[in-house]
Amino acid sequence: MNATLLAVALSLVSAAAYAAAAVAQSRLAGRTDPATGVLRLLGRGAWWSAVGLNAAGALLHVAALNFGPLTLVQPLGALTLVVAVPLGARAAGRRVGRTEWRGTALTLLGLGALLLTAGGSAPHQTLSLPEALGVGAATMAVVAGLSRPGARPGLRHAAASGITSGVASALTQTLTVAVTDHSGGPLFSWRLLTVALLVSAFAMGGLLLSQTAYRGGLGAPLAVVTLANPVAAAAIGLALLGERLQGGPVSLVPALLGAAAAVRGVILLSRAQARNTDPDAPAGAPAPGDQVPSRVVIGSPRHAQAPPPAGVPDPVPARASG
Repeated sequence: MNATLLAVALSLVSAAAYAAAAVAQSRLAGRTDPATGVLRLLGRGAWWSAVGLNAAGALLHVAALNFGPLTLVQPLGALTLVVAVPLGARAAGRRVGRTEWRGTALTLLGLGALLLTAGGSAPHQTLSLPEALGVGAATMAVVAGLSRPGARPGLRHAAASGITSGVASALTQTLTVAVTDHSGGPLFSWRLLTVALLVSAFAMGGLLLSQTAYRGGLGAPLAVVTLANPVAAAAIGLALLGERLQGGPVSLVPALLGAAAAVRGVILLSRAQARNTDPDAPAGAPAPGDQVPSRVVIGSPRHAQAPPPAGVPDPVPARASG
C-alpha cells in the first residue's frame, strides 16, 4: 500500500472515531445544564468516553498526516459528518432520511473531486519557529474574537473549534515530519517543544469549544467544525508548507466545484440533523426545500395569564364586525 492510500485509509478510520465522539459529546451536552463548568464534566464517564474517542481519532489523524499532505488529509475530515448521520440516527432510534442520503452523496462526490486534485506526495516541509509562533498568535486572536459574547455563540464556538483543530493538525504535521526526519538533526529543540505545546493547547481548546457548541444541537455546529477545520489547515499548507494542487492552476476549477458540492452536502446534512434533533418538529414534515432552522432552538414556556383583580370584570373578546 503506497503512502497516499495509507493516508486515506487512516483518515477514514479517524473520521469514524471523531463522529462517534461528536455524537457522544452532543448527547452529553443535551443532558448537561449550560451553567455546568468544566470541572463538573471531568467527573462524568460519558465525558471521558468522548475524550477517549477523540484521542483515538487524533492518533489516527496524526498517523495519516505522516503519509499525506494537509490538502489531502484534512478534506477527508468532512466524512466525520457523513459517519455521524447513521450513528446519530441509530442513537435516536430512527431511520436515515432522504435529505440525509442526498447530503451524504454530495459530500462524497465533492470529496472525490478534491482528492483528484490534492497533492499526493508525502509531506517534507515544516514550519519554522517564527512561523509556528505567528500561526499560534493569529489563531489565538481569531478564537478570542469568535468567543466574545454575542449572537449565535454555538456557531461561533464551532468555527473557533474547527479553526483550532485545523491549526493543531498543521502543527502536528510539522512535529511528526521533524521527529521522523532521518537527516540527523536534533530530536529535541526549542522549536519542537514550542510546537508540541501549541498542539496540546489548540487540541484541548478545540475539544472544549466543540463541547460548548453542541449545546445548541449537533447538526449545524458539527457542519461548521467540519468546514472550518480543512480550510484552516489547507491555508497553512498552501501558504507556508509549499503544498500544491496537482495539475497546476487548471486543477483549481474541479477543486472549487468539489468544494462547492461538499459544502452543499454538509449544509443538507446539518439541516436534516437540526430538524431531527428538534423535539417540536412534526414527524412527517418534509425536509427538502423547507426553511429549517440551522440549530435547535427550544422556546421558553408561555407564562400563564394572571387573573384580573377583584371587582374587575373579565375581558370579553371582541366580536368580528358584520
